[in-house]
Amino acid sequence: MFLYSDSNKRYNTLDYFYKHKFGCKVFKVSLNGGFSCPNVDGTLGTRGCIYCSPLGSGEFAGKCSDDLVKQFNDIKNMMNRKWSGKYIGYFQARTNTYAPVSVLKEKYEAILKLPDVVGLSVATRPDCIDDSCLDYLSDLTKRTFLTVELGLQSIHESTNKLINRCHTLDCFTDMVNKLRKRNINVVVHIINGLPYETHDMMLDTIRYINKLDIQGVKIHMLHIVKNTDLARMYLENPFHVLTRDEYVNIVCDQLELLRPEIVINRITGDPKKEDLIEPSWLLKKFCVLNEIDKELVRRDSYQGKMIEKND
Repeated sequence: MFLYSDSNKRYNTLDYFYKHKFGCKVFKVSLNGGFSCPNVDGTLGTRGCIYCSPLGSGEFAGKCSDDLVKQFNDIKNMMNRKWSGKYIGYFQARTNTYAPVSVLKEKYEAILKLPDVVGLSVATRPDCIDDSCLDYLSDLTKRTFLTVELGLQSIHESTNKLINRCHTLDCFTDMVNKLRKRNINVVVHIINGLPYETHDMMLDTIRYINKLDIQGVKIHMLHIVKNTDLARMYLENPFHVLTRDEYVNIVCDQLELLRPEIVINRITGDPKKEDLIEPSWLLKKFCVLNEIDKELVRRDSYQGKMIEKND
């Protein structure tokens, strides 16, 4: 059996990590803190990343019109119909450190005060954490289980220019190092299937982050949704969108390259059916997960296998 598994999984899942850290089931509650983004408010740009929806990746977060405690309780109550456990407040929509520390404290601390909340997960950009924010995050990580989720998407500058990320690889790497010097957990977001990227380019992104002191990774499949620059680009000049088999093969290759202690926080995407243009196969999430499991079994493989092979 794979070292970081007590099920049929051959990779280090977030569910496994939470159960062994907290001794129970832990759920992430997605929240919309009403933050903006420098790539939207005119500081760096006004259109955001080309794949970013009008909700800023917050489709499954709470309603921005509701206060954070109401958002949290509404989602928690829905979860409690099927499960019970502890909770992590997940500030998901847009850039969740893009505000003065006084604002961050007001929003974060409101969630930390709630019963059964054992931590926070904060999604942000590497260029949106200043020294005062680092000081506050450093204090938080001493009081609760804190994870900072940094968007990278790709290490390739040509891709990042195309998708309008508006920050460099050096900026990302520097922020990972600053966070880790303060013992703050880091989860990195990457996207497979970005326009014109090859199989080897996607593996190179994994090879790069594998050398960094990170604690987790989220692997997304690019999905093209309505009302985005990516949708307009695709409809005007269609590019290749990965098939399910191609995606499964790439993910399994990536898992084999990753250090086994890195926690796989996500391994596919969750688009809303009514917004999705391509790929339609992404709507069948559990089929994708099952195919990844089956391919690893077929290969007799697991996360980190290629590291062992090269040692």
